[in-house]
Amino acid sequence: MGHNSKKKQMLQQSDKIALYMQGHLNSDYGKMGFGVLRYATNDIVAVVDSEFSGQSVQSVTGIQHTAPIVSSLEEALKYGANVLILGIAPSGGRIPNDWIALIEKALQAGMSIVNGLHDLLEDRFRAHCTFEDQWIWDVRVPQTSPPIATAQAAHLTNKRILFVGTDMAAGKMTAGLELYSWAQKQNINTGFVATGQIGITLTGKGIPLDAFKVDLACGAVEEAVLTHKDKDWILIEGQGSLLHPGSTATLPLMRGSCPTHMILCHRAEKTHLKFPEHIAIPSLKQFIHLNEQLVSVCGTYPNAKVAGIALNTSTLNEEEAQKVIEKIESETGCPTTDVVRYGCDKLGQAL
Repeated sequence: MGHNSKKKQMLQQSDKIALYMQGHLNSDYGKMGFGVLRYATNDIVAVVDSEFSGQSVQSVTGIQHTAPIVSSLEEALKYGANVLILGIAPSGGRIPNDWIALIEKALQAGMSIVNGLHDLLEDRFRAHCTFEDQWIWDVRVPQTSPPIATAQAAHLTNKRILFVGTDMAAGKMTAGLELYSWAQKQNINTGFVATGQIGITLTGKGIPLDAFKVDLACGAVEEAVLTHKDKDWILIEGQGSLLHPGSTATLPLMRGSCPTHMILCHRAEKTHLKFPEHIAIPSLKQFIHLNEQLVSVCGTYPNAKVAGIALNTSTLNEEEAQKVIEKIESETGCPTTDVVRYGCDKLGQAL
């Protein structure tokens, strides 16, 4: 039986994953794969990266995972993988030409594919899906056509917590998923609104915010938030940054979710954007004030405050990490921690 292109597909718990990370298991372009390694509940049976084959995931990435690193797709298939996740996010979100043969090989072997890039695969490779229940999931394809937002979220009585950042890749998704896990362990009735390809892949639902037309983006966020209206907490995964000249994502997240709280995410060692490098990051206290003012629009919307700061201190040693946390807490007055390194208690209690 061939592939049903109309059927919405996503990961099932029984799927065994091969994670394609070729050449990027130690680079920022491996962000999708790192999220999968940290948070996927599926069995990841192999990581494909010939540059690190035979080494451990933890030694290369610092992420505690026992999946073997193998040199080829053929080796991954020997471990029983039936789904290939493309774990690399190349600049511009385009499928590199040297991936084409790999994708065809995976489909011919009966594997399904999860693709989080802007380049879509379903139409292009549908004919290669010849096995029963085989599918291609282009995560960035919107599943709804949302209405124009009308600030309905502002009337909810729960806590809506939006993650904002000083830059792209500042840890917004990671902080969100860590806090989501923490809240569930505290038996807090919590919903998570995924807004990017990694969060959608992991949770099976959400909105690919950067795939919506600008006029519909606020409505897409609002619609997703309202599906969690009965939750006590709603965590909204952040995207982009007000500071970044190429980002427009923060405003629809603010307007669509009408947040009551924010968590600011920041890479501890950064004084400038990763790209373009000439843009300096302002004082965090000033940046917090900007986000709080923009969220409320002079009190028209809820007066959301930054309840805490989630730092990424992965490039710092223990002493340096503690010093920068203390410094930022002193400067901003906000509870500050690294949620991966030290857990979410400080931010959770603040909320």
